[in-house]
Amino acid sequence: MVVFPALPIGGDSLDHRFGGYTHAEVLEAMESYDGAGRRTYAWSSLTLDTLYPVIYVGLLSGLIYRFRPSQRLGMLACLPFLAGALDLGENIQVFIMLIQYPDISTGQADSASLFTSLKFTVIGICFLLAFVLALNSFRHRARASRHDRRTA
Repeated sequence: MVVFPALPIGGDSLDHRFGGYTHAEVLEAMESYDGAGRRTYAWSSLTLDTLYPVIYVGLLSGLIYRFRPSQRLGMLACLPFLAGALDLGENIQVFIMLIQYPDISTGQADSASLFTSLKFTVIGICFLLAFVLALNSFRHRARASRHDRRTA
């Protein structure tokens, strides 16, 4: 989160645009990066930006699994892996657009934008799920603790 906005690419990265982007916005962004910026962005998409999904998938999966209300709901911990897969797919798509510039099709830009939008949607759902499960777990523990004190 701290490294990518500071990358010397000459503009904002595509994979931080929550609402996605159009073909025209992709071309405009790619032009603003210049050759060195595109090379830096391409390199970081396939190296540094692969670490971020690994970190948040592990964190969110662990939180969801830890705070699940029953064994049966343990499969919910797999949801962050979908977000990570979408993120890695987005990274690959952005990399392809960076090396193909200026020959980027509308379909390629639309596909990459869809991956970006879906990534943020699934990540948001995962964070919300982890928060709700943790809150629910703490609430149940507090209730059980109060009950134990009353019966003791």
